[in-house]
Amino acid sequence: MTESHDRDLQKPSGGEVGRRASEIAGGEEPTGLAKAFAPVAGFGVTISTLFRPVVTEQYPFEKLPTEPRYHGRHQLNYHPDGLEKCIGCELCAWACPADAIYVEAGNNTPEAQYAPGERYGKVYQINYLRCIFCGMCIEACPTRALTMTNEFELAGTTREEMIFTKDQLLAPVREGMLAAPHPMVEGTTDKDYYQGSVTGPTTEQVEWVRERRPDDETLEAADKAARRADATSGGTR
Repeated sequence: MTESHDRDLQKPSGGEVGRRASEIAGGEEPTGLAKAFAPVAGFGVTISTLFRPVVTEQYPFEKLPTEPRYHGRHQLNYHPDGLEKCIGCELCAWACPADAIYVEAGNNTPEAQYAPGERYGKVYQINYLRCIFCGMCIEACPTRALTMTNEFELAGTTREEMIFTKDQLLAPVREGMLAAPHPMVEGTTDKDYYQGSVTGPTTEQVEWVRERRPDDETLEAADKAARRADATSGGTR
């Protein structure tokens, strides 16, 4: 090894040990008032903040609205006539990176038609202890059955309470819809539902439910909606 390399490996003589930071940086030490206020200079930000308007959100007494595309609690939706949009394809469960969704499909029958086509989501669960609210399940859903709401208040005292089931995730049945199960609109296929051709319940669907579930709470509003639609279309629906 050369002498210059040996000198490079030697430790510094300690000439800078004990020197002030200001001297090493080439600056000068504070004097006068600057020196007197130096110990409390760090409180300047705190003191100046005391005179600014308070921006603290008084949650939960005052709740500010979330952004329109906020990723909150999930929701399972209906077609306009009341049939469920979920067909139990499980694509949302496959797309979930946190393995938070469990879906079990069931077969529709003439007496228990819950969704257009052959299958429906018989079991649907979301574990909100795992969910990261990424929205990938929404992107994977082919029927727009699963969407995300602006609801963010999710809490529970046990792990079981944080596993939401289908009954908790289903959206409220809007006025004019007919609660499932009931047949599809006569003369339509599942594609007609996906393309938006079905705009509400028909008189035939209402009568089918009335015969089997006369106490159904959605019958009256659905009957009015069906008759109003028939009158508008001249009975050609």
